Amino acid sequence: MSRKYRRPHTTFVESKELYLRLLKHVRPYWQVFALAILFIVILALTEPAIPILMKPLMDGAFVEKDETYMFWVPIWLLLLFLIRGVSNFISRVAFQWVSGMVVLDLRREMFERILTLPVPFFDAHATGNLIAKVTYDVTQVTTAATRVLIILLRDSLSIVGLLGYMVFLNWRFTLVVSIMLPVMLAFVRFISARMRRSSRELQETMGEMTHALEEATRGNKIVKVYGGENYERRRFFKLANWVRRYRFKLKVADATSVPVVEFIGAIMIAVLIYLGTGQVDNEAMTVGEFTGFFTAMGLLFAPIKRLTAINQPLQTGLAGAESVFNLVDEVPEKDTGTRELTEVKGAVRFEDVGFRYAQAEGDALNGISFSIEPGQSVALVGPSGSGKTTIAALIPRFYEPTSGHIRIDDIPLDEIRLGSLRSQIAYVGQESILFNDSVAANISYGASEPPDRETLEAAARAAHALDFIRELPEGFDTMVGEDGVRLSGGQRQRIAIARALLKDAPILILDEATSALDTVSERHVQAALQNLTRNRTTLIIAHRLSTIENADVIMVVSQGRIVESGAHQELMARGGEYAHLYNNQIVLDEKKVKSESE
Repeated sequence: MSRKYRRPHTTFVESKELYLRLLKHVRPYWQVFALAILFIVILALTEPAIPILMKPLMDGAFVEKDETYMFWVPIWLLLLFLIRGVSNFISRVAFQWVSGMVVLDLRREMFERILTLPVPFFDAHATGNLIAKVTYDVTQVTTAATRVLIILLRDSLSIVGLLGYMVFLNWRFTLVVSIMLPVMLAFVRFISARMRRSSRELQETMGEMTHALEEATRGNKIVKVYGGENYERRRFFKLANWVRRYRFKLKVADATSVPVVEFIGAIMIAVLIYLGTGQVDNEAMTVGEFTGFFTAMGLLFAPIKRLTAINQPLQTGLAGAESVFNLVDEVPEKDTGTRELTEVKGAVRFEDVGFRYAQAEGDALNGISFSIEPGQSVALVGPSGSGKTTIAALIPRFYEPTSGHIRIDDIPLDEIRLGSLRSQIAYVGQESILFNDSVAANISYGASEPPDRETLEAAARAAHALDFIRELPEGFDTMVGEDGVRLSGGQRQRIAIARALLKDAPILILDEATSALDTVSERHVQAALQNLTRNRTTLIIAHRLSTIENADVIMVVSQGRIVESGAHQELMARGGEYAHLYNNQIVLDEKKVKSESE
């Protein structure tokens, strides 16, 4: 993100709508919320009671020496502060509980939306930014949902009560105080605009810093081997420094507000002392009146300062809410289908299919047409970037074709409900995605009900994985670590094959499932794949052409088009593109074997 970029300022109306939308998430907890509001009101009402007690305390107890006042006023003060303490405790605890529930609901809503977003969204958004939204941005909402509301309600009522009492005592003195309030409000409005902008930029940069940290952590081996430490240091320091700068701007704006408010307050105090001591028109107030007025005015500055200081958490909270709701409002994956697939045979047909990625200048696929019969295996080969993976990604509707149609058993894909479509497809990719859970949980991932141990062992045996699983410290209960780091590449791949076997789907997609393996691991995986592809419609994307010689049909993809198709022997006899690719790979393999033997 360019540091020179600035979004337009959010208007007052937009901020109000944002805050009201945030408060809608409080509605399910209105009873606890109402309890918190009740005790906040009680707390606010006790604020003007303090200066009210000062007048009888000073005039009755100290000046007139009235024993009744001398006895009861201290008791009233104790009761008053007991009520204030209980009200403050209950309101804070209740608000904190509500805010925790709101954050939980928002996190759940964000995560559920992430699960429903289309693949192109993840192509365009960094993982670190999404993580930052769920972990960091949403926590900023709590200040707007609780602390800000507490201060707004409590201190606003306190200010009204204190000003009312001050008017009752001396309206002219109160007018002096009121003249200075608009000056404070104008300054607060100026500071709030800077805080909102800095808060938004801070959150965006936090996402970028999280993403940089995640990449450096996950790619630590590449960083070490290629000497990328200095690059990563510079990148991370640059982002961390911007985080520091934006946070510093927030603190500077916040720190500026307090002394300005205090200085304006000092001006009011000086004027009131001058007036209250009778230096104008010789109209001095009584000791009790002056003490009560001065106490009320002193108590008035605290809520005013808190209302001034509230701009940082308010603007931070609103910026966080804006980030959260932007994610929640993302358009989920389109599911236009209404039909359920039952008794699927597995016939797949592409009819003049074209596709272009967002922001791309040209088509990734153009006029793709072919058919896969039930139980047939079809291999896609060709140079990198030719469109092989794109063809495979269209079948489970990770992307929508820009032209043409795709059918399964003569049913258009867009008429099939997404869940029903994907329940008929199993997938094994080049990089096996394993979760930081047990071996058993990874094999049974997505199963409607946990399979019994016999079923797990049968899937593992067919995947040629049972032997090494039994040798693990806790067998099927062994934790595989993040991305299966505790297993070898071949073991991870066989776990993925066992997962596909357990799903037992009629359509199978193999995306270069053996290209990253050594010879020994590849032999085990190939044997497992023979079990997996049996009696299934299989689309194979192959890097090593020797692994797909037995495919029923081999299609050569080049620049988004199918340029050749047929069986292995047939294509070799033609001497075309496939024969050229195959012979070149054989020569390369022979050179590799020769160099290794030397």
